[in-house]
Amino acid sequence: MATIRRFEERLHDEIKTGEIAGFTHLYCGQEAAAVGVCAHLADDDYIVSTHRGHGHCIAKGCDVPAMMKEIYGRRDGLCKGKGGSMHIADGSIGMLGANGIVGAGAPLAVGAAISAKLDGRGKVAVAFSGDGACNQGTTFEAMNMAVVTKAPAIFVFENNHYSEHTGPDYAVGTARDIASRAEAFGMKAWRADGCDFFATFDAMRELLDHVRGGGGPAAIELDTERFYGHFEGDPQRYRGVGELDRIREERDCLKAFRATVTERALFDLAELDRIDAEVQSLIDRCVEEARAAPPPEPEDVLEDVYVSY
Repeated sequence: MATIRRFEERLHDEIKTGEIAGFTHLYCGQEAAAVGVCAHLADDDYIVSTHRGHGHCIAKGCDVPAMMKEIYGRRDGLCKGKGGSMHIADGSIGMLGANGIVGAGAPLAVGAAISAKLDGRGKVAVAFSGDGACNQGTTFEAMNMAVVTKAPAIFVFENNHYSEHTGPDYAVGTARDIASRAEAFGMKAWRADGCDFFATFDAMRELLDHVRGGGGPAAIELDTERFYGHFEGDPQRYRGVGELDRIREERDCLKAFRATVTERALFDLAELDRIDAEVQSLIDRCVEEARAAPPPEPEDVLEDVYVSY
């Protein structure tokens, strides 16, 4: 969670320099959701991400320096500098890609889940999405197909209360109960506080026991918060007065984690501070290496266009 937070905060600063091209959508505030879900997954389990995908990538195990190089558009990036922020992928660890199209990940995850069912090794496929994607027909069709085929697909809805700039109270017919939509398709659904790592982790463990045990697809709605705008440069005029200050104070998942683990004597403050210092050093190195790395050559545009199976 600390790595995701520092990675995103550093991008927030670096984007102002003009060195990073294209749109960037930061994940700050939602770290407990990605980590609470992915902590249970193995390399051969699949995930499909969203336009706000850096946190999912890091939680699934993507190489952090190579991610930074990818966002900087460098040849040594995770996708050779051709994907950028919204299209990071690493098939070697089951990260099937971030996706710039809202709701487009759900059908891909169902396809991966069907393949996992056919190979019979107990793998699952997770589709991350948000309160915006819950309105998309692609998501509805994917949930229905997952139920019909009894595929081991998991639909994770991170409800950060803003589909770009519009709240679910206005845009979602079931308001703040997105999980009930999944239940309507015939699958079991869980609900958890996505700002609480332990609540997310425990709910996901129950859900995975159900899915890996042959119970069919499932969904989870995680109530979480987005600390930055929909995209970098978003003025966030749709926010209420004092809203960002409130959620940063009351619903910061890293603050909650720090309080819980020290109260339970799982870590002491010195250990947590050491982790934070190590993470900061890592992110500093990532940026230095990305700045120094070469961009793709012009002829690289002709590579990786087609894949032969």
